[in-house]
Amino acid sequence: MNKARWLAACAVLTSASAAWSQAVTLPPPQNVLQLSSDATVEVQQDQLSMTLSTTRDGADASAVQAQLKSALDAALAEARKSAQPGQLDVHTGNFTMSPRRSREGKLTGWQGTAELILEGRDFPRIAQTAGRISTLTVGNVGFSLSREERAKAEAEAQGQAIDNFKQRADELAKRLGFAGYTLREVAVNSHLGGPIRPRVMAMEAAKMAADAPLPIEAGKTSVVVNVSGSVQLK
Repeated sequence: MNKARWLAACAVLTSASAAWSQAVTLPPPQNVLQLSSDATVEVQQDQLSMTLSTTRDGADASAVQAQLKSALDAALAEARKSAQPGQLDVHTGNFTMSPRRSREGKLTGWQGTAELILEGRDFPRIAQTAGRISTLTVGNVGFSLSREERAKAEAEAQGQAIDNFKQRADELAKRLGFAGYTLREVAVNSHLGGPIRPRVMAMEAAKMAADAPLPIEAGKTSVVVNVSGSVQLK
């Protein structure tokens, strides 16, 4: 066979192979069941974040900035007296300066804001520290779940969700007339649900004594784990 005929034969074989591959399709899987299950674990929020802030106005930007710095420095000095890693962590938040203008666009002055953030697990320590700071006022209080508590709650919810998935798959297989099943694919996802009950907090710190603790109460949140996938009935 000369070279031209050999190349032609190869081309025919390649074309036939491609056509055969396109014509042959695998049948869809039979007796495959899609299902999912959820599990929810309620857990007490153990992390408190409290933002204290102050605002200053003035005609001179440098003067406004100096006033903010003085108020923030005093607040930092007081907060650091009670700081303890993990229990009460202290760090600054936003420090902003913005111009004030008239309707005609003329610069009339400056306004600035400074923030200090207290956060940690020791709620009484944080609240009492905030109450002793006189140069800033409480602007926001938030509760959350620490990484350690979320990991424990996720592990518990995950175990429950997997057990629910297996139980449901076994029940459905038997109801459908099959002896059992084997796993084909599975996905596990988790997320935080909403608060179980509203948090209680006092935002009127200015009306309280300088050294009085702020009344706060953390609520519960939920950790939800979803297990979804498919099983082969047999």
